[in-house]
Amino acid sequence: MFATIYLPNFYLQAAIRHQPELRAKAVALIEEQERKPVIIQLNEAAENAGIQKGMTPSQALARWLHVTIKVRAHKQEKSIQEILIQCAFTLSLFVEATAPGICTVQFTDNRNLSEKARHSERVLRRISRVIQQLAECEIRAQAAIAPTADTSFLAAHLARPVLQVVNAKEFLGNLSIETLATSYPSFR
Repeated sequence: MFATIYLPNFYLQAAIRHQPELRAKAVALIEEQERKPVIIQLNEAAENAGIQKGMTPSQALARWLHVTIKVRAHKQEKSIQEILIQCAFTLSLFVEATAPGICTVQFTDNRNLSEKARHSERVLRRISRVIQQLAECEIRAQAAIAPTADTSFLAAHLARPVLQVVNAKEFLGNLSIETLATSYPSFR
């Protein structure tokens, strides 16, 4: 069994973590190290204002004058990633920092079916506690438990905030191509 803990808009969360007043406002994030900075992440309010990834800051401001343009906060990203990893290690000794803002946790289990069901419920409660602990640190997280790492990764993108997938084949069969396309770009 695997669990994935996913921090949506990881870079943006890091940049505005200690500015809660910005969470409800339109905010877009750029990588200022680039030759031509473009928006790499944005919140829902910015999307609703017509701003899109790939726009320059001046294009975003032309769409919505009140958008706040932030730059990546690399030190804050590192701090949040460390918090995420520490929380993941409270679940299991088998943890992988899969990508920025994503941890995969493996649970080893040699129990019979009835014991596995009880174990699965305990794991679900423990993951819910981790999501709550991250929220107390002002970090928004989602998580999923599934039979395979890839399935838990995809399910974590859809979790609100925690999702358990029992039948991976059935879950994956119901996913749309759009869900797959929006989930896997986070590895870039």
